[in-house]
Amino acid sequence: MNGKPAVFLDRDGVLNEDRGYVHRWEDFSFLPGAIDALRQLQQQGYLLVVITNQSAVARGLCSEADVLALHERMCAFLREQGIELAGIYYCPHHPQGSVSDYAIVCSCRKPEPGMILRAAREHGIDLSRSLLVGDKLSDLEAGRAAGIPSLYLVVLPGQEKDLTAFPGAEQVSSLEEVVERLSKPQNRMPGS
Repeated sequence: MNGKPAVFLDRDGVLNEDRGYVHRWEDFSFLPGAIDALRQLQQQGYLLVVITNQSAVARGLCSEADVLALHERMCAFLREQGIELAGIYYCPHHPQGSVSDYAIVCSCRKPEPGMILRAAREHGIDLSRSLLVGDKLSDLEAGRAAGIPSLYLVVLPGQEKDLTAFPGAEQVSSLEEVVERLSKPQNRMPGS
């Protein structure tokens, strides 16, 4: 495929502090270094795509409109920093949700690869030259199922996970560390 490479990013725990079902701008706080890391990834030629499970909708904790409003504010804020997200894809579903319209099994909720595959179609993304950064094993599962070869798991020191099921996946402490690793000559994007 001759598409563009992308970085697929989980939201809570990778871009912003995971405070549990964040759905209001007042509760949203970017993690240290995340904005600069996004800027550097964009400068390296990657499209930036957020893929996030937002089961708070299915759980009745917020509405889809709340999620969309937060994402609009997030995009506007990043735009002011010179960062353009190619897209934000979210899954409002959860099989055990309390809101019947959203209490379904779907193909978009990670670990399913639906959001990634949709983004790839809509933006002409070459998944074989892309990477994924998440903070849960379900993020890595979605990336692997979509055919993304470079997978990164953000973990806090002392909370490392067993990644033997994900050959080649790397544990990092932040999105900043992903950028540092990509800047090494042997890890540069193909064709750069």
